[in-house]
Amino acid sequence: MPKFLDVSTPAKRFRLVAFWEAVTWAALLVAMFFKWVLGHEEAVKIPGMVHGVAAFIPFVIIALLTARSLKWNLTTTFWALVSSVPPFGSVVFERWAVRTGKLGELSAPGTAAPAADPALSRA
Repeated sequence: MPKFLDVSTPAKRFRLVAFWEAVTWAALLVAMFFKWVLGHEEAVKIPGMVHGVAAFIPFVIIALLTARSLKWNLTTTFWALVSSVPPFGSVVFERWAVRTGKLGELSAPGTAAPAADPALSRA
């Protein structure tokens, strides 16, 4: 399985859903262009539903589960949830969380607790 699609840990699940949320945001932005600039009223119907139901709601749920699992404080949890509102904010938050050690084994050595899997610590 590709490394990016590995969802074996909370941090990896968060990363995947953060990027999925950003992809659906991009589709929704394109659809909004078609609606507001080109006048195709129905353009946002499907991308809007996909973004809301298949990306935004799962992102919020996964963010809360990740916060609990990785013991994020209220401030980090707040910013994780807020990051789902602006376009591509989830990716910005995910990158910040990796850089600051908030995403466990995805973070650089020295910024997080050691990985439980020895293979991960060698990568």
